Amino acid sequence: MKVLIVGSGGREHAIAWSVAKSPKVDKIFCAPGNAGIAEFAECVNIGAMEFDKLVAFAKENAIDLTIIGMDDPLVGGVVDAFEAEGLRVFGPRKNAAIIEGSKAFSKDLMKKYNIPTAAFETFDDAQAAFDYINSLEKFPAVLKADGLALGKGVLICQTKDEALSGIQEIMVDKHFGDAGNTIVVEEFLTGPEVSVLSFCDGKTCIPMISSQDHKRAHDGDTGLNTGGMGVIAPNPYYTSEVAKVCEETIFKPTLKAMEAEGCPFKGCLYFGLMITEDGPKVIEYNARFGDPEAQVVLPLLQGDFLKICKACTEGTLNDVDFSFSDKSSAIVIVASGGYPQSYAKGKVITGLTNGQIADCEHDNVHVIHAGTKLVDGQLVTNGGRVLGVVSVSNSLKEALDDAYSEIDKIKFEDAF
Repeated sequence: MKVLIVGSGGREHAIAWSVAKSPKVDKIFCAPGNAGIAEFAECVNIGAMEFDKLVAFAKENAIDLTIIGMDDPLVGGVVDAFEAEGLRVFGPRKNAAIIEGSKAFSKDLMKKYNIPTAAFETFDDAQAAFDYINSLEKFPAVLKADGLALGKGVLICQTKDEALSGIQEIMVDKHFGDAGNTIVVEEFLTGPEVSVLSFCDGKTCIPMISSQDHKRAHDGDTGLNTGGMGVIAPNPYYTSEVAKVCEETIFKPTLKAMEAEGCPFKGCLYFGLMITEDGPKVIEYNARFGDPEAQVVLPLLQGDFLKICKACTEGTLNDVDFSFSDKSSAIVIVASGGYPQSYAKGKVITGLTNGQIADCEHDNVHVIHAGTKLVDGQLVTNGGRVLGVVSVSNSLKEALDDAYSEIDKIKFEDAF
């Protein structure tokens, strides 16, 4: 098979790494890709939102399967564009990707089908939102911009004043653009967070191994909230009992709800959960592999990733055998100084040869590229999250120890 992967981050590197292990693959392309992905794929200079060019490339190169990594193209309808030309593509159609593209849609879906989530109200008028906040007695409260905001459109407000400022920021000042035209105000839930990615074929949902994302920029959870600074798998709080409850009250009902609404979900559905005193509840859905969750989950997959993705597009997921290793994995992110706010690009990276740690002492450790590019043969930074060091070991402690022991060999100015 010839495979095209759409995206340029760490998630797409993890996908390319997984596809490359399949005996079914002959050739991998990635649009636009990055310096690390180039180890497995031919990178093509087409942007993720250039649907016409992507479709034309897939046709010209007789691509057998395209895998969409990123949220923006999915919400924008890239799958529909491919299917209109008779091309096979892994990912949800536009009408199903709305489960991530609109917080209001997903919250209304959960309310309608009794899927456990935080209590909420939705507003598309700023004054009505201000009035609602003024009526609240209990804080913290959570504000969510309705649309896509690069994983950053969520504010946890400790006080009434913070919440009023948050509405001003999202709805009036348009800090997140049109994503903030509508806002969801939620009750604040407490408990351990769990991420569960799942393979879906429209009717069947098979969860992958659980993980836990760490979103604060600096050690000791002291920095700003980001798109993810590290992940561990499996999640120690996600017991077999919790998994069973999630299966019956969240996973299966969500897939049935999407089918009942006329927008069956095919692809990877990400469940962001919180284990509260009242049981597991949905915090958010994503319509694609988590980033950086995919980087720790996929190395534990025992089975042919490409075969599974193809089965999701064909509605035959139940016919494919796969499982997950009982080992532990972890990723630690190396980020640019100043991330997630302002940061410089183009810093020279040392300590790597052909994209991997030059004198790596652990064969269970590999490097994922999230924001890198080659300039005149030199590897340089090209994003906020630059690299991720992934380790797979017999225990979580060993995985973390090995990742941290190797990460010190990677250097660039202002790295943290």
